[in-house]
Amino acid sequence: MNFRFVFALVLLSNGVTAQKLTPDVPYVENGHKRHVLDIYAPESPAGTSLPVMFWIHGGGWQTGDKSDVALKPKVLTERGFVFVSTNYRLLPEVEMGELIGDVAKSIGWVHRNIAKYGGDPTRIVVGGHSAGAQVAALICTDDRYLKKEGVPFDALKGCVPVDGDTYDIPKIITTAELRQTLYGGKMFTFGHRQKFGNDPEKHVDFSAVTHVARDKGIPPFLILYFRGHPDTRAQAERLQSVLEAAGIPATLYGKVDSNHNRLNDDLGRPDDPATQELYKFLDSLVSRRR
Repeated sequence: MNFRFVFALVLLSNGVTAQKLTPDVPYVENGHKRHVLDIYAPESPAGTSLPVMFWIHGGGWQTGDKSDVALKPKVLTERGFVFVSTNYRLLPEVEMGELIGDVAKSIGWVHRNIAKYGGDPTRIVVGGHSAGAQVAALICTDDRYLKKEGVPFDALKGCVPVDGDTYDIPKIITTAELRQTLYGGKMFTFGHRQKFGNDPEKHVDFSAVTHVARDKGIPPFLILYFRGHPDTRAQAERLQSVLEAAGIPATLYGKVDSNHNRLNDDLGRPDDPATQELYKFLDSLVSRRR
């Protein structure tokens, strides 16, 4: 069944606002079964041009699904966004470069087609959790991926990586392997070293910090992390420092009473401080045009 034109009406908790879901939209013609995305749009008059939140799920680049969005579509469509959640092929079926290329293809489809769903192709915010945070940060700093898909870098208005530990891959590999050596653990057979190609040059190239440069058009960042995790904290601080050194606005927020998964799942809760940081960040972006 072709779901491209099938709309599911999802009633929100306040019983008044509704969102329109278009599920399983192919972003590659005759592509892989994971070359699909979901579009959540607020019920609004035709022709509305709303900012877009493009979301990349986590799962260690090996698992996960575009349905892993918790409250984010609900609260962001309520705030006047179109929300897009994408699938992509996973390791080890494909290599890391192909996986990231899939996400870039998905953004390319969104840029060409999202106006049909009420979205503005010139106002895209890219976010992701965990493995998705690494992909989001890389795509928002290494412009080669989007150039290949014909997407102008200035279509990106913001980036929201959530609790990633691989913005500087050589550092996390060194940290993890030293920890195993010092405390007698077994070395990883499919850890970050292997996932990112088992090649020091690839480790550098897949690191967002490598590609940060002044006057490149890199969008502002909101970097969310769980303070109780030393690796994601160190990586978040590393990414912020590199961005700020290049003159790119970068807000860092570490949540205390949380964990890796709950930080992501709680986004959208009215009592959640990370959610308030997200709203402030998005509010500062949605009217910004370059």
